[in-house]
Amino acid sequence: MAAQAAAAARTRLSRDPHRPLFHFLPPANWMNDPNGLIEWEGRVHLFYQYNPHGPFQGTIHWGHAVSSDLVHWEDWPIALAPTPGGPDAEGCWSGCAVDNGGVPTLIYTGIQPQTVCVATGDAELAGWEKPAYNPVIGGPPAWLRESCGGDFRDPFVWREGDHWNMMIASRIEGEGGVILLYRSMDLARWQLAGTLLKGDMHQAEPLWPGTIWECPNLLEFGDKQALIISAQAPEQGLMYAFYQVGRLRGESFDAGPPRILVHGVAGENFYAPQATRLADGRYLLFGWLTEGRRPDRCLEAGWAGVMSLPLIVSLWPDGALALEPHGALQSLRRQHWHFEHVELASGAEQLLQGVQGDCLEIIARFEGGSLGEYGLKLRCSPDGSEYTQVSVFGDESRLALGRARSSLDPETYREPCVARLERAPGAPVTLHIFLDRSVVEIFAGAGRTAMAGRIYPTLADSLGVALFSHGGAAVLESLDIWTLAPIWPHGGR
Repeated sequence: MAAQAAAAARTRLSRDPHRPLFHFLPPANWMNDPNGLIEWEGRVHLFYQYNPHGPFQGTIHWGHAVSSDLVHWEDWPIALAPTPGGPDAEGCWSGCAVDNGGVPTLIYTGIQPQTVCVATGDAELAGWEKPAYNPVIGGPPAWLRESCGGDFRDPFVWREGDHWNMMIASRIEGEGGVILLYRSMDLARWQLAGTLLKGDMHQAEPLWPGTIWECPNLLEFGDKQALIISAQAPEQGLMYAFYQVGRLRGESFDAGPPRILVHGVAGENFYAPQATRLADGRYLLFGWLTEGRRPDRCLEAGWAGVMSLPLIVSLWPDGALALEPHGALQSLRRQHWHFEHVELASGAEQLLQGVQGDCLEIIARFEGGSLGEYGLKLRCSPDGSEYTQVSVFGDESRLALGRARSSLDPETYREPCVARLERAPGAPVTLHIFLDRSVVEIFAGAGRTAMAGRIYPTLADSLGVALFSHGGAAVLESLDIWTLAPIWPHGGR
């Protein structure tokens, strides 16, 4: 899509009251997984699964956006499109990007059948060529071919010494997901090195790993690595990203217990994240925020899918990953409200007079002694018929995103999201919340608990913010709220 057409589409669709204004999403149509995330000559390139023909999954291309500050994004031309008669004729599915001695290289999934393909870029990453020798891996190994159902995708590649490593996600029928390890000297000729990790679909605790694995990522923190995997169970409608921290030992991964990366609602979640290491040594990560409404509503809207905020990933000594929004987002702060030491009696609900907005950043700090349910209500209508509730259950150390009253539209998804709140007993609770029209992202416990969900209020005046406490008194130590500016210059307000 040419820059002028992209700007026109963004301006037109920005009038949609559910379309986010400070999260990245394409000018129009369908988006899913982030792909090829890479920092190149001081700018971050974000590729993504994209259907230029409509707000539905199909005919997948690689969209392309570029940022110099991780806040504002330029729409660049489509990077990869299916080649008629080629190994990617039915779609250019997910993959990654690497710097191959100064040559930008995309490694991606071509379909059908599912194979591994490559493309090389020019110095600006603006033009891409596919070699005639594609695919570089023609499919799963013989021993897996009959039991994986053709699922063999989402290459993740990294350099180790004098060679390249590649992880590929697949599955074993009746057993669960599997991550395969390949090695190459030149990104063109690959040899299977082994099975890095196998899941067990019959194991329910501490986390059910699903039946299919996708989109593996490996993050290195000193002598430890974090393996991020996206799991699916299509029969149950489940999809979520989890991680395991351990050590890569040759051709296998010595994995610790699995943990959810970002909590959401099954089938409507933060999914298929991709990470890259920035020049400053930190890991940057994006995930796909799926829609929480029926596909026909997306067709009417003309768009579907949102990218998460840019997140910085860190590893805690106990093996937990923490996700925190990139500090550059503070540049979007505009109007500010501040409150201190607000005592909330049991049963109290306090609307914050004069505080309104559908694009907000909120930092709320509560004393940790309350044993009841307390928190904030967002997108509150004056008559109380619509609101979204962010709750802390002090007695159980749980965090919840309640959506039962988020919308008067009966066709939107309303299931709550509940997660364990990582904190020391009795410690204060800090909630860092980003509200962007239909997107809610929540970070608590210094990012050790992260949550994402979608809401679709129907009332134009569902803009209020309130405090509440049920089943016991609570004390709000401090509260800061900012309105956030749109990241697009040609639409939003």
